[in-house]
Amino acid sequence: MDGIDPASLVESLYNRSIDVVSKLRARGDVTDETGETGIRRSPRFSITRAADLVGRTGAAIREAEKDGRLPGVARTNTGRRIGYTLDEVNEMRRVFSTRPWRDPSDPVSIIAVQNFKGGVGKSTVSVHLAQYLATRGYRVCLIDCDSQGSSTAMLGYIPDLDIAEEDTLYPFIRNAEMSSLAYAVRETHWDGLYLIPANLRLYSAEYELAARIARSDGLLLNRLSEGIASISEHFDVVILDPPPALGTVSLSVMRAANALLIPVPPTVVDFTSTTSFLAMLHESIGVLGERGLPIDLRWIRFLATRADEQKSMQRELLQLMKNLFGENMLRSVLRDSAEIDNASARMMSVYELDQPVTSRETYQRCLNYLNAVNAEIETQIRLTWPSHLPRLRAEGVL
Repeated sequence: MDGIDPASLVESLYNRSIDVVSKLRARGDVTDETGETGIRRSPRFSITRAADLVGRTGAAIREAEKDGRLPGVARTNTGRRIGYTLDEVNEMRRVFSTRPWRDPSDPVSIIAVQNFKGGVGKSTVSVHLAQYLATRGYRVCLIDCDSQGSSTAMLGYIPDLDIAEEDTLYPFIRNAEMSSLAYAVRETHWDGLYLIPANLRLYSAEYELAARIARSDGLLLNRLSEGIASISEHFDVVILDPPPALGTVSLSVMRAANALLIPVPPTVVDFTSTTSFLAMLHESIGVLGERGLPIDLRWIRFLATRADEQKSMQRELLQLMKNLFGENMLRSVLRDSAEIDNASARMMSVYELDQPVTSRETYQRCLNYLNAVNAEIETQIRLTWPSHLPRLRAEGVL
């Protein structure tokens, strides 16, 4: 029996796989008013929802439209309101001075969404959190630090086709002469949300950083932090989606971050893996601290993800985690949902679905889970901003 030609076989499988991925992406594309396809856009909001997001009444919005402070909303041929885009909602916030931006004296919130194990929902959490915060009016940058590019794909790009090496973190990490990360920041279809994408070339950074750090004093681990500092004045929140391993890129992420969100599915395997992650993180904090590279975090929170409330073992583990982690665990739980799987199959988020894929009830439950988790994280972010403390007191949070 003749052997296979592995190079030719792998190339063929890769090409066929890329074709399938392109078709999956097309399922998330929409057609605009001119008939052009291949674009994405954020949802439209009713005037009631827009008023809630803006912090004003529907009557105030209509009055601003009448007196010309706001443009009129688009309508159908029958005169029915089409709804407001996120761009239009943000224009309302500008007119009414209700954008929730941090004060320049407040620190940028830099959140690492990290765990040791893949499959915990890291990229799902990162993208939904980023879109939620942008919808709430914050300026958000999502930095995909994982060479697999899952967050990049969920935002509509095929890493190996649409993203070149020079579009990623890689040039900045390897070239100490570069002073700004601005070259890699790109707009997304979601107003207020920007992306620094990733592709497979970023994997090379792991080996290159490790080799160069071994010959230096470890200051290369500061490159990501320096890059974020170069663009930070334009953002309120930076979300980092690192590789699911504690390598040199992940250590760079931890050096840059000032907050850590740890997704943990309530299964024995994932809980055990998270325990190992904490052990390695503790050791890394000690080693980096000894080298003058401390990890400085304002908060750490565990988030239960992919939870199945029908399974008794998961219910027991959820309770164990709540008892164990205490106030360091988010009260809200991101439960498993077919809508998350359906959205992922279209390379998009649940927030981008025009309508339920399964049922209205399943879709609404999923939105409730996502919104509860993200609202809790939003509050955690605002608690680190002194300028927001008076408003948090007025809202009864403090």
